[in-house]
Amino acid sequence: MKAGIFATALLTFGTVAQAQALEPAEQRGLVFVRTHCSQCHAIEMVGVAPPFRTLHQRYPVETLEEALGEGILTGRPAMPEFRLDPGQVGDVIAYLKTLER
Repeated sequence: MKAGIFATALLTFGTVAQAQALEPAEQRGLVFVRTHCSQCHAIEMVGVAPPFRTLHQRYPVETLEEALGEGILTGRPAMPEFRLDPGQVGDVIAYLKTLER
């Protein structure tokens, strides 16, 4: 029980420390993906849901700008369709690039 609490505290502290180390656009991108994506995706360096941390291994992250701006459509009925404004696109791309480090 104590080990689980300690692990949770470490992950929480790591997440807070990571967020504080980000540039403003990266922080806004993190807030966006936490709000809109984290229910179904692992958005940070840990987690088992479909992870964002490996996107850069499959695609150059910059190539996602158009899809984010025009609206992401997938074959998965559970994933909502959404469209980001240009500022949000830049923020999300900036955050995704932090996961390449």
